[in-house]
Amino acid sequence: MRDETIRDDLKASPRFQLEHQRRDFLGMAAMWSAASAIFVALLGAMRLPIPSVFPESNSRVKLGSVDLFQGVAVTPFVEQRLWVFSDDQGLYAISAICTHLGCLVARQEDGEFDCPCHGSRFDSQGKVTKGPAPKPLLRLALSVSPDGQLVVDRQQTVGPEVRLKV
Repeated sequence: MRDETIRDDLKASPRFQLEHQRRDFLGMAAMWSAASAIFVALLGAMRLPIPSVFPESNSRVKLGSVDLFQGVAVTPFVEQRLWVFSDDQGLYAISAICTHLGCLVARQEDGEFDCPCHGSRFDSQGKVTKGPAPKPLLRLALSVSPDGQLVVDRQQTVGPEVRLKV
């Protein structure tokens, strides 16, 4: 019985206690760093399915009097995320939303469009010249309202040959 109490006393003695080692601390720091990195990566991955651009409830927007667009080659509409073009055949609108993941493309000085997020490139007519975008930029339907305003429908697409004759 006495031997057991002596053994217990020895086990409780500071001399026989394991000291915390630097290796233990570094191992725990590495584990926490890895767990934090995985958590942050999962948060980023959960955001991927959420589109950058949400559809609006009212897809038809008045842009201004039709007379303002005649003779003007390009008119940007940043809030509506589109450009209105005028040529000898009429007016047409191209969406500024990339067909890859919904990023907003920027029009360059040479007339081409670039997606700053993923590197897609489109020519001046919206056709894909460099991927990963799978389809050309959308052509949006234009019409004239009874009060003479140019109206774009952001949910109705048309072919590249369609122009609004004014």
